[in-house]
Amino acid sequence: MPRLLHYADIENVFDDPERAGRLAGCVTALDDSDALVVGAGDNSAPGVLSLVERGGQVLDFYEAVDADYDTFGNHEFDYGPVRARELVAKSRPTWVSANIYDERGTRFAAEEGSIPWALEELDGLTLGFVGITDPATGSINPEAVELDFHDPYEAAREAILEVRDAGAEFVVAISHLGSGDDELARRCDVDLIVGGHVHAERNERVDGVTILRPGANGHVVWEVSIDADGESGYRITPTRHETADYDPDEELVQSLLGRVDSAGLDDVLCRIDEPMDRAEETVAAGECRVGNAIADAYRWATGADIGLQNSGGIRSGPPVGPDITHADLVSLVPFEEHLVLAEVTGEELLTIFGTARGEQMGFGEPDWWHAHLSGARVVWDDETNEVIEATVGGKAIDPERLYTIATSDYLLHSTQEFPALTQQHRAGEFEIQHEALARYAREVGFDAEIEGRIVRRPAARADD
Repeated sequence: MPRLLHYADIENVFDDPERAGRLAGCVTALDDSDALVVGAGDNSAPGVLSLVERGGQVLDFYEAVDADYDTFGNHEFDYGPVRARELVAKSRPTWVSANIYDERGTRFAAEEGSIPWALEELDGLTLGFVGITDPATGSINPEAVELDFHDPYEAAREAILEVRDAGAEFVVAISHLGSGDDELARRCDVDLIVGGHVHAERNERVDGVTILRPGANGHVVWEVSIDADGESGYRITPTRHETADYDPDEELVQSLLGRVDSAGLDDVLCRIDEPMDRAEETVAAGECRVGNAIADAYRWATGADIGLQNSGGIRSGPPVGPDITHADLVSLVPFEEHLVLAEVTGEELLTIFGTARGEQMGFGEPDWWHAHLSGARVVWDDETNEVIEATVGGKAIDPERLYTIATSDYLLHSTQEFPALTQQHRAGEFEIQHEALARYAREVGFDAEIEGRIVRRPAARADD
């Protein structure tokens, strides 16, 4: 029976070599002659080791798991299109991508081996694979602005027609669309979607199409069995595997440990009494200690009225502390993005705060909270989905006054998160984000408490 082994968004798993080793151990334990190993993007970046190796650490992983296919996520472009092409040329899997074109109007990385679709016979079944990437990648990642991301549904439709004409009996979309997978299922003749981009796990059917996501950072691998089911077509059986239950691939662990040690980021900058949780379910739920600490550091480093850190920019992992090293801070915000100062009116600031919840955002789950603040307080009503109170420095926001915000350069570039904050608001530029955090940790410390900076009033339950 044909099987697929699916992972995605493993990102900073390499900063914990043991966890990366268990992910590889899980995949290799499940792999056999009737299985293909498939990634769905964001597997080379971000992370501490990724920043040092410019994504090259993923090459060791691909070899360890005998990876067969992958597609491009937004983070595959963290070090620019040239480096992305280099990784495609050097890596083991076949890169499948139907909707990315370069500045010349040719398919991205075609010369290095990227193809829009692939055909493979596995245990008597002819499988077709089509790769699709979020068309908003150019606004999510400044390093990808030179590339052209075509309409993913039209590109997928065309590629699916071609791969079916070539003999595919069962078509798999390898998708880095995130929430766009539902529309992909509705609009395209696809049998299975193995996805990524949104970090929440998923196992659902939409219009008869199974959609899977494993979540982030290598905690879960989906094993998907595909069985011919008589006149009704194919029966798809997903099995969830927690990688922590598997023995690590020791060769990969040792390889990654050597790379981590050589990075030279292990000096302790400060100590805190109680480690800070940075799990995604904590960071995306509302106010948290680590979000407050980062926002405090930004405001301290720039003298701004407000520090703002987006939840998606805080990478999940084990708790931070009690020793705080430079590597810990790179791991929190592992991007080569500058800390910037933005100047906005009070009216614009209220608009920015008004898009802090997921339903107002172009990225993530509807109930995610996206803003971590310093110097400001927001009271939000989850039922009406709006700000009902907001202050800066303990005072009500004056719509006519100018306020300064310290945040990442990414938020001025992105149209997906806080779209009211744009490049026209730029008023200054400072050091790389994690360098500002390190300076703050050395000189002030790196800790914060929950202080009521974000208050979320829950929606009334139906049985209230």
